[in-house]
Amino acid sequence: MSYVVSILFFIKRNKRNSKGLSLIICRITYEGKRAEFSTGRSIDPDSWNPKTNKALGKSMEATTLNQHLILLRNKIHKIADRFAEEEISISAEALRDEITGKGAKTKLVLEAFEEHNEEVRSLIGNGYAELTAVRYGVAKDHLERYIKYKFKKTDYPIKDIDYKFIKEYEYFLKTRRKCAHNTAVKYISNFKKIIRIALAHDWIDKDPFYHWKPNLKVVDREFLTKEEIQQLIDKDLGSDRLNQVKDIFVFCCFTGLAYIDIKNLRMDDIVIGLDGEKWIKTRRTKTKTRTNVPLLAVPASLIEKYKDRERLPGEEGILPVPTNQRMNGYLKEIAELCGIKKTLTTHLARHTFATTVTLANGVPIESVSKMLGHNSLKTTQHYAKILDKKVSEDMALLKKRLGEL
Repeated sequence: MSYVVSILFFIKRNKRNSKGLSLIICRITYEGKRAEFSTGRSIDPDSWNPKTNKALGKSMEATTLNQHLILLRNKIHKIADRFAEEEISISAEALRDEITGKGAKTKLVLEAFEEHNEEVRSLIGNGYAELTAVRYGVAKDHLERYIKYKFKKTDYPIKDIDYKFIKEYEYFLKTRRKCAHNTAVKYISNFKKIIRIALAHDWIDKDPFYHWKPNLKVVDREFLTKEEIQQLIDKDLGSDRLNQVKDIFVFCCFTGLAYIDIKNLRMDDIVIGLDGEKWIKTRRTKTKTRTNVPLLAVPASLIEKYKDRERLPGEEGILPVPTNQRMNGYLKEIAELCGIKKTLTTHLARHTFATTVTLANGVPIESVSKMLGHNSLKTTQHYAKILDKKVSEDMALLKKRLGEL
């Protein structure tokens, strides 16, 4: 084997029990790090040979003790061999814990990650969305690839994870996996949840994330202009499949609902408000916060358009919403047919509702935040910054026109 494990037996002569005997200690050394434990055997210090690390003499008692120490040494080496074969990280501490029976507490990070993901998958629809389960699955896959690449192992002990591990994993995500900064931060945040679970279960003593901060970069989110929305509404795409997806996208633009919320939308969610008008009143799947949105004319007409459609078995939604993957694929095709250079997604539709449909038309930011189901006004304020940029661009055009008069 390529590893070298050193094993030393010794006694502490200045520490004796009531019978004048000293405990025999085993010290394991690997890569410059030590771990010690008591062998459970004691000896008269005068009967111990510090040069050979064994009992003096050939008496039955000395022979039995020395055989025990030889067996203990061999057992430690066998454990080290097994760790190497099973690609388990070898350390002096891990060998000590295994030989003393504490090894059962050593938890592997991918093992813990999978246990967490299985729990999430079992709770889809009862606390977790399907997309959340998918995201955690991808996060585990990235971590598994990092461990194989960096350590050439199939798993890694949680207790060995430190700040260096996290920073090098972040670098791996950005370079080897080509993740953008914010995407990498989100995957590491998913991983951080597993570390919090490890702390709660006492699998580790210290938080390796103590000095790591999730510094997300502010990204200007795209949204459609009033002219682009109208362009979509007026465009006949010549295909029922594409026209349906276009209608769902437009519905999102005028309601601000996320993909999963529009997929789950039922007729029971359309109610008459205190003003006597129709409202969409539901609870966001992602955050479980209430969202109340007035039903504007455009989405109301789309509900009417699809209310008598032929439904698939078990289909209860207001609109014929396909899978998120198919939806985004069709939206790319729709953008090309409409000559729109922006990447159309249901998220962009939500941004469009926040900016072009509401804030740009004088709806107070507090009301927009409530309709979007945000837990904090700070989240909504980012849309106001986008709008300020748009106003600045419009004013620059105005100045140019005034200069031409």
